[in-house]
Amino acid sequence: MSTPVTGEEATPTPLLVIDVAGLTPRLLAVMPQLQAVASRGFAAELGTVLPAVTCSAQSTFLTGLTPAEHGIVGNGWYLRDIGEVNLWRQHNRLVGGEKIWETARRTNPGYRVANVCWWYAMGATTDVTITPRPVYHADGRKSPDAYIRPPELHDELVAKLGAFPLFTYWGPTAGLASSRWIVGAARHVLPHHDLTLVYVPHLDYDLQRFGPDDERSFDAARDLDAVLAPLLDDAHRRGVTVVVLSEYGITNVDQPVDLNRMLRREGLLEVHHNTSGELLDPWTSRAFAVADHQLAHVYVPDAADLPRVRALLAALPGVAEVLDAEGQAGYGLDHERSGELVAVAEKNAWFTYYYWLDDAKAPDFARGVEIHKKPGYDPAELFFDPDDRFVKLRAARNLAKKKLGLRYAMDVVPLDPSCVRGSHGRLPETAADGPVLLCSDPSAIRTSLAATEVRDLLLQLAGLAQPAPV
Repeated sequence: MSTPVTGEEATPTPLLVIDVAGLTPRLLAVMPQLQAVASRGFAAELGTVLPAVTCSAQSTFLTGLTPAEHGIVGNGWYLRDIGEVNLWRQHNRLVGGEKIWETARRTNPGYRVANVCWWYAMGATTDVTITPRPVYHADGRKSPDAYIRPPELHDELVAKLGAFPLFTYWGPTAGLASSRWIVGAARHVLPHHDLTLVYVPHLDYDLQRFGPDDERSFDAARDLDAVLAPLLDDAHRRGVTVVVLSEYGITNVDQPVDLNRMLRREGLLEVHHNTSGELLDPWTSRAFAVADHQLAHVYVPDAADLPRVRALLAALPGVAEVLDAEGQAGYGLDHERSGELVAVAEKNAWFTYYYWLDDAKAPDFARGVEIHKKPGYDPAELFFDPDDRFVKLRAARNLAKKKLGLRYAMDVVPLDPSCVRGSHGRLPETAADGPVLLCSDPSAIRTSLAATEVRDLLLQLAGLAQPAPV
């Protein structure tokens, strides 16, 4: 590891930081390529944040701040000023605080950074940005692509790797191809940067589909380990320090919990109607939940309703804890974007976003992969509807329409959430079910660290002095 120096004398040690979604010590046992990283350096238990979800955890890793400080209180939240629920937004300015590369540049102005699919990438001050971004055509069609900066890099990567395989990044066909493309892109940019951030999502899929104990989940870990091997070899050959980490561990679940349906039955949640079906009306609802795996932000605009809503949530089977502002502060989650109440699920439970009481009145997007229209996270998007024996035939027909330039609706997602077998979001109860950090540099060895300490560890590994706070 480089000795920290300042000014023009600083020569940073290059870093490759790979975020392997869902990696835990149990899965690491079948991943020899990642084990080799730890054998050269060390493995440490890694703390996470509440909620233990991608956007919140990654923002903490890069800023050293809690969600209460950087403002990323989940993968999405309710924007009170415009009256809309937004999930999976992409602009970096949503993240408060100084990012690690901005800190590094205060002593090393030429510090070069590539972001390969870490979240909130668009508009960031990195030198390279690669992030999934579909083409939304004027006629309503959606085509696979990625936002890549600088623009000429887009053409280089497409020529080398093909178009970004968006439909294997999420949805019923999500699989290894997207992670393979991401690794290929990372290998392409690695030689030219001091810090290369890489996010590979593959473990997320089968662990949510089948649960962490299923052999298919261990097969996914073995497959991803093999895909990562060339990138890890490149880093080792070039003298790049490797850090592998995860945001959360996925645990077994068997109890979907319908918070919004309960609130609707109690007369607190309102909907409005149009030809697409019933739509959540956050403007007039007295309470509604933005579900995000095992955590939900519950928005209650009138303080007089808080005692009743809190009691209703606490009594609902599958809810472990209901946090008011004081309770959220204890977890570093008390931010203006958070709900007036936050529900945390029991270990075996998770929260649906469903708010309709009759599937015949479900909105048309409920049966599709629509991560921006749904007012909450929907893991059922990882499945073809098992009750529709013609579902894959219809999907193939719709894909043919897409290739012909015709409009189509990929209505293949089930409305029965019982197929979901794994989830995350609450804090882990054991280290075996929690995140892990691997590092190829033994000089920084430690047995555990908090998510808020990752940023400073990376600066230390790079050999960079930490400038005084601004």
